[in-house]
Amino acid sequence: MPVLKKSAVETYLKARFGPSAEVLAYGPIGKETTGARYKQYGYGAPVRLTFRQGGKTRRVVLGTMSPGPFGHEHSADRAQAMLWDYDCYGRLPGHIDALDVGAFTTRGELMSVAAAKEFFLLTEWSEGATYHKDLERMAGASKPTALDRKRTGALAGYLAGIHRVKQTDPQLYRRRLRELLGHGECIMGLTDSYPDRFAFITQELLERIEVACNAWRWRLRGRHTRLSQVHGDFHPWNVLFRRGTDFSVLDRSRGEWGEPADDVTSMSINYLFFSLCRHGTLTGALEVVFHSFWETYLARSRDHEVLETTAPFFAFRGLVLASPLWYPKLTVGVRRKIFRFIENVLAVPRFDPADVNRYCEE
Repeated sequence: MPVLKKSAVETYLKARFGPSAEVLAYGPIGKETTGARYKQYGYGAPVRLTFRQGGKTRRVVLGTMSPGPFGHEHSADRAQAMLWDYDCYGRLPGHIDALDVGAFTTRGELMSVAAAKEFFLLTEWSEGATYHKDLERMAGASKPTALDRKRTGALAGYLAGIHRVKQTDPQLYRRRLRELLGHGECIMGLTDSYPDRFAFITQELLERIEVACNAWRWRLRGRHTRLSQVHGDFHPWNVLFRRGTDFSVLDRSRGEWGEPADDVTSMSINYLFFSLCRHGTLTGALEVVFHSFWETYLARSRDHEVLETTAPFFAFRGLVLASPLWYPKLTVGVRRKIFRFIENVLAVPRFDPADVNRYCEE
């Protein structure tokens, strides 16, 4: 259990309300103490702070949130809820005011973030060229180079390696499937971003895909033993290659744990996509590396069950690639083949990489 220290509380109150602030009592409501530490403090239990400041006695409540299901598994989830509370409490008539929003440090100190308006992330710089440049070149080649084959193997091997790290949390696996369907960055967010009508793409077609994906969610939700370490957005623009097979990855997204099919489909559909844009079918060098990628991944991961979980993840990635918003210059013919691929993959119980071109036809 974390320890709530009087000295940390008092330091925070002085910084927030002024140097004269002095703690009189603190702790869960009805169990306040005047001692130096409250040892049984647990996140999620509101703490009342009684302090003297400027000759007046004040009482405030320090609220936290416990980790748990319903979208509260990650510290970022809980931060989001607290930031929303601070922003919105005062705008509702009759609601108590939110005086501050802050965070606990690893040393048990309290820090205010109330002045923040937008958050930022600072990362290191990495040299390299994004992998999509390799795919653009391979789209015009009949055969992959030796380096192309090695890089494909390195990517498949990388995924097999990270996916070996498992997590036991049935509710988190179900959450990730739920987010695949309902998250604003995923299937429903994408379908809502399509125009009401765009060429052959109608609301009825998008609804049909959503319904099929939800059926897949119910089909997969019991496979929680598959919960694995994932990247979450493993596409060619998030891979930087340097010399040979040396690469770094960027921008992992939407959670540390998930279904391995998310990563495998995210990369492999791009071999298909770049070839469709050039030839209208999967052929040439990209056909070779597509099959090599799948063969290497299946051999190294020994996870042939992934072929039974890919369908809704392929649908998600296909909706991105066929999107008029993200790819406005794509031809109607290529969009049509992507949608055929989505619907045909959703209609079969197990994805077969050997049938990829057939999935793109009527």
